[in-house]
Amino acid sequence: MGETALEVNHVSIDYKNLMHMSMHQALLKKDVKRADIVRAVDDVSFSVEKGKILGIVGRNGSGKTTLLRSIAGIFRPDEGWIDTKGNRVSLMAIGIGFNPNNTGRENILKSGMLLGCSLDYVKEHMEEIIEFSELGDFIERPVRTYSSGMYSKLSFAVTAILDTDIMLVDEVLSVGDEHFRKKSYKKMEELMLSNRTVLIVSHATDTLKKFCDDVLWINDGKFMKLGQTEEVLAEYDEFMQL
Repeated sequence: MGETALEVNHVSIDYKNLMHMSMHQALLKKDVKRADIVRAVDDVSFSVEKGKILGIVGRNGSGKTTLLRSIAGIFRPDEGWIDTKGNRVSLMAIGIGFNPNNTGRENILKSGMLLGCSLDYVKEHMEEIIEFSELGDFIERPVRTYSSGMYSKLSFAVTAILDTDIMLVDEVLSVGDEHFRKKSYKKMEELMLSNRTVLIVSHATDTLKKFCDDVLWINDGKFMKLGQTEEVLAEYDEFMQL
């Protein structure tokens, strides 16, 4: 058993499903109903060894993204705890982490500092990130003008180039043009050799089979199985056929 990089212990995460209410109803407090509490993640426990790559699968709404965001520290679990063992964690996901009104270059600086990197370190790797992202002159434009593919390129470039201990990847590898996907796969292979710990959420089983040592399967927020990639994916695929 190697060194543990991440431990998730009996984690449960709730969110409120707010009911639609008109301004008139709100002012009169008429027909006001309490928001439903939805348990997005329900008593999930697992650990990941340093340098391992863990895939996470489950149908839409199973709590995969919620779990990743909690590991990234975006919000705390309602129950249980997450221990990153002092490791720096980065989340690579579309639609999160960048200020849409700032330029790509400005977002690189801010993202790097939020990851715990020094300003000098981020500046030192700035041109490498920009070159990898293939954004060209768009790097000087506000991120709100980016397509989803451009956003994913910048997100991947920042997270892949700047050195963090644990990298969380939420479907980003499946977005972008074919050329960039191939380049991303090659970079992921390099990261595997650099002893980076990685968690990948993806519906692309080919991606999981290529990169992952093990796969975690969750369904409706509940732990289903954790084990070798081929074995878990076979059971998951069979379950999805039912």
